[in-house]
Amino acid sequence: MLKHLSIRNYALIDHLNLDLPNGMITITGETGAGKSIMLGALKLVLGERADLKSLKNSDEKCIIEADFLIKKNNFLSFFIEHDLEFDENTIIRREILPSGKSRAFINDSPVTLDILQKLTSRLLDIHSQFETAQLLNEKFQLDLLDHFSSLQEDKNEYEKIFTQYHLENRKLQELKDRLLTGSKDQEYSKYLLEELEKAELDELQFDELQSNFNLMKNSEFLAQILSESKQIIDNEDVGLLQQIQVIISRMDKASQVSIDVEKLLERINGIKAELQDISFESENLLEKLELDPIKFEEYNQKINLIHSLLYKHKVSDIKELITVRDDLAKNHLDLEQIESLIFESEKKIEECTEILSKRAKILSSKRLENAPVLEKNILKILSNLGMDKSQIEIKVDPLKDFTPSGTDKVSILFSANVGMPIQPIVKAISGGERSRVMLAIKKIMAENVELPTLILDEIDTGVSGRIANEMGKLMRDMSKSMQIVTITHLPQVAAKGKVQLKVEKQENMGKTTTGVRKLSEEERIEEIAQLISGSDVTESARQQAIELFK
Repeated sequence: MLKHLSIRNYALIDHLNLDLPNGMITITGETGAGKSIMLGALKLVLGERADLKSLKNSDEKCIIEADFLIKKNNFLSFFIEHDLEFDENTIIRREILPSGKSRAFINDSPVTLDILQKLTSRLLDIHSQFETAQLLNEKFQLDLLDHFSSLQEDKNEYEKIFTQYHLENRKLQELKDRLLTGSKDQEYSKYLLEELEKAELDELQFDELQSNFNLMKNSEFLAQILSESKQIIDNEDVGLLQQIQVIISRMDKASQVSIDVEKLLERINGIKAELQDISFESENLLEKLELDPIKFEEYNQKINLIHSLLYKHKVSDIKELITVRDDLAKNHLDLEQIESLIFESEKKIEECTEILSKRAKILSSKRLENAPVLEKNILKILSNLGMDKSQIEIKVDPLKDFTPSGTDKVSILFSANVGMPIQPIVKAISGGERSRVMLAIKKIMAENVELPTLILDEIDTGVSGRIANEMGKLMRDMSKSMQIVTITHLPQVAAKGKVQLKVEKQENMGKTTTGVRKLSEEERIEEIAQLISGSDVTESARQQAIELFK
């Protein structure tokens, strides 16, 4: 149960400390006093997302701390599983920092919101006044029956297979789409691939190919230049080598009497050697320049092909062309494999369908088995709330296709009075009737999951008089096995609490704050009398208030 609640720097609350006993606790206060603020703070403890706007003072952090008294045999395994220190007095804390970041702690150990939610969902449930409208929602009606039937494990097993089934169906459709699109483009892609493969790109040295082609293309001009140059070097009468030889002969004599001349002679000999080498290389190059018309045309066609491929595929070099070719080859191979993949996918879907059918039948069987029991339990409670003429039917109808919840459509049919046709609850129930049905459901569900604490926010909306008194009695009965915290505007309900708290808005030095205090017996009588008669409390209202406590 929720033993203590501490709220600091949240909305209109500066600092609030509340000790909460077991049994039934009623909370009253004027509209706008701040009851919803308390619920907002508690929802943060349950793991709801934090909002920086919640901070009263944006320069300080907000701290919300809840102390729960828990049973070891119910919760020890959870603490061991998540490597947390177990304590029968477990403290859950949420902090919102001025930076906007939030942190969560269980017994001072930091935890994720996911872990926090898993624990608090077993500790406390908050029924907000807007949640009553969910009774009309088909998903709520399905979940209600499933919770009552204890189907969570069976649903988890079904949902795992359904997820696989759903993903495999999506994969199959994608494969079929690819096959359809690929078939249309396959011929052209095949042509492009063959064209690139014929180009033999892997072994191609394109720069060298272009260089050789340019040599052939300009061979006549180059041969003339090289021949003339070689003639200038090699001419027997006036060639450079002949003239240098004359210089060497003369300097050879002079080098015998001068070291400087000897050095010059060495340099001239070097020039002679270099010219001889140039002459030799020119000869070799001239031999290569012999034009081969067949090879020249082959080079020309190859270069033109490569340039056309580069332009066609909008790439700039051979490496990128190879990438294009490999991608086309892969896609071509993919298309060849798609039919095989489609066959495999269809086989997997078949297997999933078989398992899903079995799992869905288990869910359907348990729903059909438990629907009449749930109907009986709800009607039993409603009879004590002035709805003894009511009829309720929980229908479980089969669906053709698999859904995330099975193959059933669950709907609640309702009639409040004798002679009225039973029809979908959304068409057949008034506001006050809806509140009573929801209270009956909350009672059943809380008992079913052994929930320690249930917070009811104005679940009694739309009722009054004797019915309000009966709802109060029902809540009090519920509080014998669990802690009930009820926010109410009804005197009949407020009087049934073991303890009554009042939420008040206070103004001090131009600032508005919200506070909560426990009422004494005398204060309770005065508060409930005010709920009966309004702001001007009469003696008659006080006497009525005293009667409500009996």
